[in-house]
Amino acid sequence: MKQSEMRIGKAVAPAIEALGLELWGVEYLRHGRRATLRIFIDCLSGVTIDDCERVSRQVSAILDVEDPIAEEYTLEVSSPGIDRPLFTLPQFERFVGEEANVRLRIPLDGRRRFRGVIARVMADRIALRVEGGSIEMLHADIERAGLAPPADAAKPRQGKKKPSKRKGSKRVKTR
Repeated sequence: MKQSEMRIGKAVAPAIEALGLELWGVEYLRHGRRATLRIFIDCLSGVTIDDCERVSRQVSAILDVEDPIAEEYTLEVSSPGIDRPLFTLPQFERFVGEEANVRLRIPLDGRRRFRGVIARVMADRIALRVEGGSIEMLHADIERAGLAPPADAAKPRQGKKKPSKRKGSKRVKTR
């Protein structure tokens, strides 16, 4: 995780926890001249749209005061979803035995992308069982990681797709 993401996470975590939710992770992404700050929240009973709205209001107020990002950005608040991103070693440990996709910052054995089962988590490393054996990687070298969606989640929907009446997408907040 980048330093700026860690700083934002520390600033907003207490407010999220006060709402009875868990800060799962923070992503700051740039797309050309546009930027997105994505806050992932989680809860044992599941995350609702109302939870996302409440967190968005709280986080927006905190970010307005703290002002950790100088440029314009879009704030998105969501649940981790089916392809749950993994940010911390305890999160990897929680999902030992599950299949994950991992992209590294620097190549390991000539590759940057791996898909395998999380075998174990050590002090600063993660071991994946991949086709052809096992591989260990430093947590600090991971650029992005997430659970692999179940095979049945990738199946296309049956039947005709209904045209959408909505145009565009709703943005939670733009700075």
